[in-house]
Amino acid sequence: MDTLLLNSDAVDANARMDAVIRSVEEAFKAYQRGDVRMPAKSYVELARYNGDFRSMPAYMDAGDWDAAGVKWVNVHPDNPEKHGLPTVMGTMVYSDPETAYPLAVMDGTTLTMQRTGAAAAVATDHFAVEDATTLGIVGAGVQSHTQLEAIAEVRPIEEVVVADKDPDRIDAFRAEFEGRFTVREGSTAEAASCDVLSTVTPVRDPIVSLDDLGEHTHVNAMGADAEGKQELEDDVVLSSKLVIDDHEQCTHSGEVNVPWGEGTLGDDDIYGEVGEIVTGEKDGRTADDGVTVFDSTGLAIQDVAAARVVFDEAKEAESGHSFDIVQA
Repeated sequence: MDTLLLNSDAVDANARMDAVIRSVEEAFKAYQRGDVRMPAKSYVELARYNGDFRSMPAYMDAGDWDAAGVKWVNVHPDNPEKHGLPTVMGTMVYSDPETAYPLAVMDGTTLTMQRTGAAAAVATDHFAVEDATTLGIVGAGVQSHTQLEAIAEVRPIEEVVVADKDPDRIDAFRAEFEGRFTVREGSTAEAASCDVLSTVTPVRDPIVSLDDLGEHTHVNAMGADAEGKQELEDDVVLSSKLVIDDHEQCTHSGEVNVPWGEGTLGDDDIYGEVGEIVTGEKDGRTADDGVTVFDSTGLAIQDVAAARVVFDEAKEAESGHSFDIVQA
């Protein structure tokens, strides 16, 4: 038996967004039902190099979605300037749960972008107004591209307002989507006034206020992934219908980690976890809702579910490179 090696291009080619969205929603359902094994994300701090490693293993025992794997990912902010490397890189090992054979080793960076976009799409599908046509994106880095790709699968997005300090990033974003969407540069406040807003920045000082948002804006808070990071001012999460992906991760390193740590926000301020929404245990948007917020930290089961989609598609398409990593 061979192991399939899939680089960034192969992952991108085989990560059909509609299938990844469905797989991530199934992962949230499995998590809510208790059909997963997912130890807490572990961090290895590397103060000497101003970075860290993160290990994310998971197993999903959910009938047709039986899958297992581990993602090894880093965050090294100095990489682009000092080494010409991305800030974030990841490697995913996708394994057969029955035999533990490594079925695939794939680029985890592209996989992360795809499943993160898919997670935002799942939340958007349950919380955005049905006729949402405008999308605001704050932070025009690589993750912004899959936010649009994914959210456009679940809502009829026509206009995109992008805010970023780097005009080159905005130009790259506009060039990719020219002809498919109306894309214009705007301020953070202009982006926040859209029907749907995705924030994908690494900031530690909040940049979105409640006054910036539209009356019924749904916000995907995707950027906070470590203690001290916060994109939304406290009044946004305190005044909204707030949904999280995982209580432990979000209170430790998600959008709510700062107000939680300061005692400003508590359990009573959290409407529920996204798993409760996708299983129907709690309602998504209702007629009485105003601003809604999804705090996404990213779960290992999302990576495993997305990796299964990529592996299955790649096998069928005979994509990637096969090699013999295990000699029986």
